[in-house]
Amino acid sequence: MKTITLLAVAVGLGALAGCNKSPQENAADNIEANTENTADMIESNTSNAADMVEANGQNAADQVRAAGENQADQVRSGNASTNGY
Repeated sequence: MKTITLLAVAVGLGALAGCNKSPQENAADNIEANTENTADMIESNTSNAADMVEANGQNAADQVRAAGENQADQVRSGNASTNGY
């Protein structure tokens, strides 16, 4: 019970301390929060773009493999020539 009371008092004091910030401190905190959010968004976007590039590359490679396997199967069965795919 003492721990919960102490924690509640600490949270209350923290909230009061936040209310007494100067306008400059509030503005600085907002700048930091906005730039942190922007940086996180940039990281997320570049990660997503990299994932898309990798997925597209894997899909293209799979298509080339499938085309090669199909052509090889046709040649084995005598239904196609060996000219390109």
